Amino acid sequence: MRLFTASIYTETNTFSSLPTGLESYKECVFLRPGEHPQESPICPVLWVARKRAAAEGFILIEGSCFAAEPAGITSRGDYEFMRDEILGQLKAALPLDGVVLGLHGAMVAHGYEDVEGDILERARALVGSECIIGVELDPHCHLTVKRVKLADVIVLYKEYPHTDTVERAEDVLDIVLRALRREVKPVMSLYDCRQIQMYPTTLPLMRAFVDRTMTMEGREGVLSISIAHCFPYADVPELSARILIVMDKDKTKGDTLAKRLGEEFVWMRGKTEPPNYSIDEGINAALECKDAPVVIADAADNAGCGAPSDNTNIVRRLIERRVENAAVGPIWDPIAVRLCFEAGDLTQFALRFGGKVGPTSGMPIDATVTVVGLKRDCRQSSPFGPTILGDCAAVRVGGVNVVLVSKRVQAYGLELFTNVGIDPLAQKMVVVKSTSHFSVAYGPIAKKILYIDCGGALSRDYRKILYTRVARPIWPLDEETSPGLIL
Repeated sequence: MRLFTASIYTETNTFSSLPTGLESYKECVFLRPGEHPQESPICPVLWVARKRAAAEGFILIEGSCFAAEPAGITSRGDYEFMRDEILGQLKAALPLDGVVLGLHGAMVAHGYEDVEGDILERARALVGSECIIGVELDPHCHLTVKRVKLADVIVLYKEYPHTDTVERAEDVLDIVLRALRREVKPVMSLYDCRQIQMYPTTLPLMRAFVDRTMTMEGREGVLSISIAHCFPYADVPELSARILIVMDKDKTKGDTLAKRLGEEFVWMRGKTEPPNYSIDEGINAALECKDAPVVIADAADNAGCGAPSDNTNIVRRLIERRVENAAVGPIWDPIAVRLCFEAGDLTQFALRFGGKVGPTSGMPIDATVTVVGLKRDCRQSSPFGPTILGDCAAVRVGGVNVVLVSKRVQAYGLELFTNVGIDPLAQKMVVVKSTSHFSVAYGPIAKKILYIDCGGALSRDYRKILYTRVARPIWPLDEETSPGLIL
């Protein structure tokens, strides 16, 4: 039995002014065959497939893996270069019994609104109809009809934060291998909920829904249940939350289950997101809390959704209000980081930082700062393994500590602060630029978690986003919608 695996991955914010090119992938994941590390699941599907091949004796041909931090649209030529490299490796590996791909599901390139559909269409043309194709996707994907028709098996991560990428890769491999051994015949059903929303699985309603779907898997022919949350910051036609059922043989039964779960998901509209405070409301609520630290999520400037991560609005208000024992990070400003290194540790000097990329970044902050921490080549822990922060500098303005980074990335681990000598436990409030992934590390230490809308690039009110390509009607842009089975 011969299987091929490869990966191409980014989450595209089509509204972002930050272009994504080959250098963005080289800064993140750019691995050719023979370069994939043995010890770390940087590309979960490949890592799992490699272990399964060694244990079960099938032949695995490893292709390239490419990934970039979320940002704007990938350039056409760079996407085609990476795609064609993988397809060339796939063609050279023929004949194949199975293909397992690690994709994102919300990647857009110039000329390609459905990158994953494009890859699957070309892969299917090469391998033929008898080859089993399995795909792992992020739940913040556009689960298009095209890709569901072209693949045999699609499995999405269940957790948000995404702590289960390896487990879901195992699920994909399980179903693909069982299909190849003629133990099952997967068929898929797709229900369109016609809604845009965020669904953190750390909150009770979504936690219960996911847990219940997991108890259904492996029973009565249900092979997999996936919930596509959608990625709100992309203007593409099939943006919408969807429910995907993978059944063994019985499409009718899968349709019935997809409809039942889809209708329940529609009922959950407006009930799965935490409240969002204004900046001053969030600061007030944090100051009123008797215990510390209070963690404030600045989700509207989250690099993990394609924002610049250089918005200064909350930093400015903390300084203006003379708040003590506050820490903020990360703010992406490679120039300010360099200047801090030039100035040296414990130096006090005039520094302009943040507010550089565009209008949603806010105004730069001009202040006399004290450099309180410097460290090169920093990393932080994350659900995906160690994540690069680059060179980091901590500066203090009054009672506010700010962590400046040279690599644009969201807040994941406590190391974001401890790398440069800031103890999050010693702060009254810790402001992290992240939407949900921060909660893995910061949830256990937080006495309270608050969410603010800083006025950054990622509006928390989807009705304010200027969609032009999204199929209508869809909630909350429209009150009346028509959810239903579409495949």
